[in-house]
Amino acid sequence: MPDDAEATHDLPDDGWRHSGVKVIPGDSLDTNTAQTPGMNRAAAINAARVGAQKLWAGTVHIHPDAKTGAHHHGALESVIYIVSGRARMRWGEHLEFTAEAGPGDFIFIPPYVPHQEINASADETLQCVLVRSDNEAVVVNLDIEPVEKPATVLWIDPIHENGGV
Repeated sequence: MPDDAEATHDLPDDGWRHSGVKVIPGDSLDTNTAQTPGMNRAAAINAARVGAQKLWAGTVHIHPDAKTGAHHHGALESVIYIVSGRARMRWGEHLEFTAEAGPGDFIFIPPYVPHQEINASADETLQCVLVRSDNEAVVVNLDIEPVEKPATVLWIDPIHENGGV
């Protein structure tokens, strides 16, 4: 007897050949996506390219010593994975908070949070993978006057007693 997961999915006419797994070569990402000054986004996964219904994924490159304009992503949740380089994030109504992340680190950005990505390196490109909780590439650029000295915020792991930074 098939389990519930099998019973709710019909086999597509192509037997999953073209409607199943898709591999998107890294050199064929789509740069025709919403942009923010100071960074280059390229889409790998979205509705138009692969039929994604619930997420958007792609890459972000920020040149040495560059920073993005302040922005948010509406109701979407975002995850940034640092591949190489050093990211300095600023966030808040006046970008009054800051934290840094390096290779192998993940950054979570909740819905509507004004933020700014900064390449903390003067000589290395910041390379990241970006995933959002919808297939739309929502970017709302903001005109924010940032505070001069943001407060550093260290992560505290709410699950593990001695976890976090």
